[in-house]
Amino acid sequence: MQTLSNWQNEANQGKLLGTEQYDPELMAAIQEIKRLKRQLKVAEEEREILKKATAYFAKHS
Repeated sequence: MQTLSNWQNEANQGKLLGTEQYDPELMAAIQEIKRLKRQLKVAEEEREILKKATAYFAKHS
């Protein structure tokens, strides 16, 4: 598993043989997907916090 992870990291950095010819648009799309996934994770965590807060205040009012 570590070897695959190392290869992926090298490929993402353009250091792996044959990866320097990646399409810039493809790389931009991959970066955008990663950014959107991070945003989604934060939004889901915020939603869970709000659900818990709503339940707490509904219970104690």
